[in-house]
Amino acid sequence: MGGKNLVVVLLVSVVMAMVPGSTQLQASQTWSLLKIQQMLGYPAVLGHWHNYTDFCYGGDYKTTSAFVECYGDSTFSIDSFFTTLSRLPDLRVLTLTGLGLWGPLPGKVSRLAALEIVNVSSNYLYGELPLALSRLGNLQTFIADDNMLSGELPAWLGRLPVLAVLSLRNNSLEGTLPGSVSDMASLRSLSLASNNLSGNLPDMSGAKNLQVIDLANNSLGPEFPRLGRKVASVVLAGNRFSDGLPPELASFYLLERLDVSRNRFVGPFMPALLSLPSIEYLSVAGNRFTGMLSGNMSCGDNLKFVDVSSNLLTGSLPTCLAAGAVGKAADSDSDSSKTVLFAANCLATGDDTQHPSPFCKNQAIAVGIVPDQARRKPSGARSGLVAGVVAAAIAAAVLAGVAVFLAVRKASMRRAQSRPPRRLVEHASSAYPSKLFADARYISQTVKLGALGIPAYRSFSLVELEAATNDFEVSNMMGQDSHGQMYRGRLSNGTPVTIRSLKVKRSQTSQSFNRHIEMISKLRHRHLVSALGHCFEYNLDDSTVTQLYLVFEYVQNGNLRGRISQGTEGRKLTWVQRISTAIGVAKGIQFLHGGIIPGLFANNLKITNILLDQNLVAKIGSYNIPILSETMKSEGGSGNKYPSDSVPNGDKLDIFDFGVILLEVISGRPITSIYEVEIMKEQLQSALTAEGTAKRRSFVDPAVSKGCSDESVKTVMEICLRCLAKEAVQRPSVEDVLWNLQFAAQVQDDWRGDSRSSEESPLSPSQIPRDLEDDQ
Repeated sequence: MGGKNLVVVLLVSVVMAMVPGSTQLQASQTWSLLKIQQMLGYPAVLGHWHNYTDFCYGGDYKTTSAFVECYGDSTFSIDSFFTTLSRLPDLRVLTLTGLGLWGPLPGKVSRLAALEIVNVSSNYLYGELPLALSRLGNLQTFIADDNMLSGELPAWLGRLPVLAVLSLRNNSLEGTLPGSVSDMASLRSLSLASNNLSGNLPDMSGAKNLQVIDLANNSLGPEFPRLGRKVASVVLAGNRFSDGLPPELASFYLLERLDVSRNRFVGPFMPALLSLPSIEYLSVAGNRFTGMLSGNMSCGDNLKFVDVSSNLLTGSLPTCLAAGAVGKAADSDSDSSKTVLFAANCLATGDDTQHPSPFCKNQAIAVGIVPDQARRKPSGARSGLVAGVVAAAIAAAVLAGVAVFLAVRKASMRRAQSRPPRRLVEHASSAYPSKLFADARYISQTVKLGALGIPAYRSFSLVELEAATNDFEVSNMMGQDSHGQMYRGRLSNGTPVTIRSLKVKRSQTSQSFNRHIEMISKLRHRHLVSALGHCFEYNLDDSTVTQLYLVFEYVQNGNLRGRISQGTEGRKLTWVQRISTAIGVAKGIQFLHGGIIPGLFANNLKITNILLDQNLVAKIGSYNIPILSETMKSEGGSGNKYPSDSVPNGDKLDIFDFGVILLEVISGRPITSIYEVEIMKEQLQSALTAEGTAKRRSFVDPAVSKGCSDESVKTVMEICLRCLAKEAVQRPSVEDVLWNLQFAAQVQDDWRGDSRSSEESPLSPSQIPRDLEDDQ
């Protein structure tokens, strides 16, 4: 396990239970803190720690908190690190997130018997959960999201008597959920989304205090789990649940969120779900629910989001939902605070987002939802149907003429027959892919975690921005493009910012920008140049918006090319730094695609738009914000070539661009045209297929070729070549890219051919003693 030379933050929160009346730690505890200081490379922030430091500052119960900056030249073994921590028996809160910890979670964690909260998310921990964790009788919260943990969930989880929060999202756990989980009386939140879990869930009604259950994106099912009545959030999207929803769901009066989208549910939709008193978010998209909706159905007062798209529903939208329906204009007196998605049903909406009514009926019959009698309608029924059509034709003839009516109807039928049939499960709309609604709570969590350390998004006044830029002085102008000007500024609290000015040609009110502002406010992540706020400038006569200012963080350490192909001696990134930077860019792409709704695709990624902060953290500095495209269109321009929210293979366009960036990162040669990309791609392929390592080494930037392992280089070269595949479908997913880059970091760490490379690694440890006993 090694500290990142991107300067990450290690939050060590140590809550010491002191002997009453004591104002000093025990000598062994002081020694342990000083040992941690040594293992972290004596960072400056801990420079005041020494043998005579009073860590307690008096009192009975003391809290010592320190932000420890972990530099690239500070490497330490994960095993020895926990050995040192074990000398702090009163440690209650341990948070080690995003540090690049690599290896199995040591069983020695059980020596910290007082631990109540453990968070080791966003690392590279692998293997099974150690049995030693079951000895932590005081453990209340255990979070290990975004790692590589594998194996089955152990049955001993049920032995943790006070565990309230268990979160193991985005790992590689498999098998079924152990029955012991259902007996955990203290469990309040269970989050196991994005693993490989399968089978039916145990009866969870015994977990009386369970409030949040998030099992999205697994292979669970087919039976819907039994849950307790206190549950407030149920997220089961992207699994294999089938049959119908249990009727008792209609009596879950505390339920706020229900997401069962992208499953295999069939049978009648339960309108009672819309009127639950606490319900705020309801998504049943991508199933085969049937039934007729009607305008007089009621909705709960707190309902804000509904997605019933891609089902087999007929009738009309309830009046309480119609105002928020996407694509529908709301009445001035209606409540438009709801978002309602309903595409790809058979509803009478009067637009082309719906299937014709027979489609839903035939599909229902095909999967056995409609009784067999419906397949064998008597001829009398067909006669009645014909009579109805004739009557309708006569009525229309009175108003518009029989000849015109028949001609139009015949042409419409001909077009309908020539139109290819729609798929049963489609996206809710081109702008809102169903898969992005699968786990909205995770997206919210991603935003919060990714934005750590970034100032809160807010609305700025024009006076503030004028003061920050000295009245938009020309010397502060960073550039100008077709969208407007870019200024450098400094807020009153000293925060440096970048301010983008956008002219608004058409007369618009600030309300018309709400959709864009909501989107921009979510663009906050460690690996993005994040949005900090916005400001409207108004026309004093009619209060319309004349200018929109977007405020972003200012990144002042140059771009990635300046540290790769144009870097001077001593300023070029090492191989491990390059891998770390590539991982950062990939994480930024992953956030743009799936961390916001709708995702941003076709971002025209370039190495010159990858900026580095003072800690060499990579940040994507330019991405496809829809408002920029719309501004261009309003000015008569063509806008962005690719609309951000509806791009065929948009994710694969970004993967190709990432491959070009990776090509320059590997070779150290600047790439300025697609012609050069094709030439270097051929050279890369030739280097990979050649026997021996010499040709691969010759392709790598000479500045780093001696400091990297062949297996690490080969892994990065292979994923780069896949990213550059001519056919979009052959390019890997961003998750696949991340996995390969993280593997390249691992094998670089295991490589022992160049000790200097190991010392400089921001992701990997120094040699981990293989013979250390793992206290299981």
